[in-house]
Amino acid sequence: MKLLGLAGAALLVATPLLAQDAAVEAAAPTGEAAEHTVFIFNSLLFLIGGFLVFWMAAGFAMLEAGLVRSKNVTMQLTKNIALFSLAAIMYYLIGYNLMYPLGNWSIGTDETGGYLGAFGVAVLEAVGIAAEDADDLSYASTGSDFFFQLMFCATTASIVSGTLAERIKLWPFLVFTIILTGLIYPIQASWKWGGGFLDSQFGFLDFAGSTVVHSVGGWAALAGAILLGARKGKYGANGQVNPILGSNLALATLGTFILWLGWFGFNGGSQLAMGTVGDVADVSRIFANTNAAAAGGAVVALLLTQLVYGKVDLTMVLNGALAGLVSITAEPLTPTLGMATLIGGVGGVIVVFGVPFLDKLKIDDVVGAIPVHLFAGIWGTLAVLLTNSDATFMGQLMPIIIVGVFVFVVSFVVWTILKATMGIRVDEEAEVNGLDMAELGMEAYPEFGKG
Repeated sequence: MKLLGLAGAALLVATPLLAQDAAVEAAAPTGEAAEHTVFIFNSLLFLIGGFLVFWMAAGFAMLEAGLVRSKNVTMQLTKNIALFSLAAIMYYLIGYNLMYPLGNWSIGTDETGGYLGAFGVAVLEAVGIAAEDADDLSYASTGSDFFFQLMFCATTASIVSGTLAERIKLWPFLVFTIILTGLIYPIQASWKWGGGFLDSQFGFLDFAGSTVVHSVGGWAALAGAILLGARKGKYGANGQVNPILGSNLALATLGTFILWLGWFGFNGGSQLAMGTVGDVADVSRIFANTNAAAAGGAVVALLLTQLVYGKVDLTMVLNGALAGLVSITAEPLTPTLGMATLIGGVGGVIVVFGVPFLDKLKIDDVVGAIPVHLFAGIWGTLAVLLTNSDATFMGQLMPIIIVGVFVFVVSFVVWTILKATMGIRVDEEAEVNGLDMAELGMEAYPEFGKG
């Protein structure tokens, strides 16, 4: 009797739940719930990945603020918030449609996201959905796609900022940022991610942008650094290099950890799908490999600086972690954890020897962005050959060269025009006194005087 009573009570509790399930099934045609679930989770991945990559803007700002002298901190902070804001506007006005020629940001603003253009079709085909069936399925919201892709564009501009610090004028830099984010970055990115010839003819593999994002920023920075020249006092006679120490290594370390965190969105979001068990497993693996590569780069830089210089150099360790992250960005899915650590470790080696190599050439890179993003970006793109059987040597090498030549030449021309018209370098007095007061009229640390 007692058992029957318990069974009756359970039935009474379950009845509303069963009725609720039946109502949901009656309201939704077969398969609709699953389709909407895929749409929701894919859009969510873009959005989460996007705001993690956005957080990298703060990482770049803190890293640069820590590695420049205190008299130039306000300038770096100003450049970073301005470049991100300009990138957002230029990518909306020009860049997005250049990068995905068949898309249109004014289309697909309905509640289901609508038409995704070349990008959407490419993604659908990648997950096994025929292009002709693409109109029958909304893969992800257009807004989430635009938001995610914008963050990559802004990252490219952030890379340039640190290299040219402490001697470049604000407005010429911002003009270059407009051209980089509105034209240079999206044009070359369309060659791979917009279904262009690097993808179709070369079979180029660059999962999250070791070349498409990081080397592009590095090439643009290199062109600017060559034309801009070194900071006053950086290089002496007979090849002497005079270290110019940063103002705040605590900020630089914070910036590195923020960038490390943001990279999980950078690489994990580039899976472009989170609607199946397999997709989620892949995203998890990407996170683990991304973390392993950063750790590998940091530890190798830690050990190498102790061996080479007799003391650990924190700035090298920070850049070693970042170089490890750049190195794994071209292929964060297929390596094992051990291989990811090794790939990142090579990035650490590149930084330790890449920084003095640039100094021998008298190319002044204030934060070490060229070794981190350009040199390690090239390495990471070639390292795809180690773990992905679909990659070919020429299929990886030729796009590196094509993108490098295009970005460097165009950037060099733009910097040359800016130098001839606006002037890109502050005068000697402004450089000595600091760009904060000379260009902006305010200091980051006024109570401490000039650094």
